[in-house]
Amino acid sequence: MQEPKRKVRLGMVGGGPGSNIGGAHRYAARYDERYALLTGVFASDAERSRNFAATLGIVPERRYGFWQEMAEQEAQRDDGIEVVSIMTPNNSHYAIARAFLERGIDVICDKPLTTNVEQAVELLRLTRKRGLIFGVTYCYSGYPMVRQAREMVRGGELGTIRLVQVEHASGWASTLLEAGGHKQAVWRTTLEIAGKSSVVGDLGTHAHHLARFITGLEITEVSAELSSIVPGRQADDNAHIKLRFNNGAKGMMWASMVATGHWHGLRIRVYGEKGNLEWVQEQPNELTLRMADGRHSTITRGYDWLSPAAQRASRLWPGHPEGYLAAFANLYTDIADAVLARRSGVEADPLAYLFPKVEDGVLGVLFVDATVASHQQEGRWVSLPVDIE
Repeated sequence: MQEPKRKVRLGMVGGGPGSNIGGAHRYAARYDERYALLTGVFASDAERSRNFAATLGIVPERRYGFWQEMAEQEAQRDDGIEVVSIMTPNNSHYAIARAFLERGIDVICDKPLTTNVEQAVELLRLTRKRGLIFGVTYCYSGYPMVRQAREMVRGGELGTIRLVQVEHASGWASTLLEAGGHKQAVWRTTLEIAGKSSVVGDLGTHAHHLARFITGLEITEVSAELSSIVPGRQADDNAHIKLRFNNGAKGMMWASMVATGHWHGLRIRVYGEKGNLEWVQEQPNELTLRMADGRHSTITRGYDWLSPAAQRASRLWPGHPEGYLAAFANLYTDIADAVLARRSGVEADPLAYLFPKVEDGVLGVLFVDATVASHQQEGRWVSLPVDIE
């Protein structure tokens, strides 16, 4: 009988009352029983934070009012947290992540990593200097069929990749929600909080990571048009971006908050010389394969002939759909394996290291910067670095 793995000691910053993403993080941490949530700061108001912590069963002495207090005191405890999850507005990620990294605590952070390149690079360097684990929650890479697509594309089943079409086109903000005080809309459309681009930072970075994760290619140049479609909105809410990849492939990205009638709208199509693959997040258990010779098939999750990466990410048998929370949990479980391996001085299963890392976060911030620079120059092609130091 296999011995159960010990639970990773976890703390959270953000994700309190009214937060959808906070619930997703907590479900993901619980899904495989790999974490013990011991502490957190769940709101900017100390009393609200402590009250919410009480509803989660956190003991009184670890119901902190401020993240600075939490970082300092947890680092001094023999049973202090090993990992902190950060799910606060974008402009606060850097300071919070840095405080915990400096105290030797591994980090899980929502995207985008930061609101500027300099801070992102500093987090990368600090992570490497301290030898820590830093995961970024590009959660769609946790889906089994996304990992299957990655194995097929990188294994050469489509041949040389020529075209990549990716979109994250949602209609969630197709009206001026921020004018009515909608909390998510207010901070996501305030550039001082969200970063240089509202829509690329919020949705485009997911599409950017998905394209890189599946293809193994890097985007080297972008030509972008950012628009504010909804009357009265001060931030961009739609982006059309032409892409050039490091193998010569071409691509297009559409990121939108104003695709009226779309709920989520994450979709990718990868075209090679032999055929193409398509994955749509709203039908996540299926991967469509179309070959140049006319063969057309739908691959579904749950079968033992799929790649080891897809099997590791799949829990249920065929015919029983898995979804967003399970994909999110796959990242948490991968990170738990990596954290415990690091603390034991060993290597985890190589497939555990598929989770998005701080390097992916830095590349996402660089992508946002490049799209904004291109837009400001009327769509002129702007280069991105392929390697980051």
